[in-house]
Amino acid sequence: MDSYKVENGTVLLAEPFMQDPNFRRSVILVCENNKEDGTVGFVINKPLQMKINELIDDFPEIESQVFYGGPVATDTIHYIHNVGEILDDSQSVIPGVSWGGDYEKLKFLIESKLVLPHNIRFFVGYSGWSTGQLKEELGYKSWVLSQMDPNYIFKSKPKHLWQQVMYNLGDTYSVISQIPETQSLN
Repeated sequence: MDSYKVENGTVLLAEPFMQDPNFRRSVILVCENNKEDGTVGFVINKPLQMKINELIDDFPEIESQVFYGGPVATDTIHYIHNVGEILDDSQSVIPGVSWGGDYEKLKFLIESKLVLPHNIRFFVGYSGWSTGQLKEELGYKSWVLSQMDPNYIFKSKPKHLWQQVMYNLGDTYSVISQIPETQSLN
């Protein structure tokens, strides 16, 4: 993958020694990247200890965990799902992964049991970069790029996702994936 080519569906992996607590060992799915508006993505491996029904009043009952999407607009809720063909106004990120969509229709689909917890992930806030900012961070080697696989969101265990995606890149990255998260002094 071109080291500076970021498009919808690109995965950003925080380099292993990144200290920023917002992004340490983060796996971010890029959902929108354009020259005019910058880049929007969601951290897909940082679950919060809450369910969506604890955050939104008058929301249909669904046992769906909420994830920390990033440090921008943490007073907003977003969703990524695999039901883009039935949720109007969804934006396709890659085949099998869509972002957003008609909120009222989403509630109807949940009430009708057409959207189940394994079909959707909710996020508080998002990760965002202004025009040129992400390219600059890539130049500093803050991020490793990978391709998205829908299983990363809908089937993988968030706790091990950074290590899994890094390992899947192979070669040197498989060795990097084995670096422990916490370093101790000997």
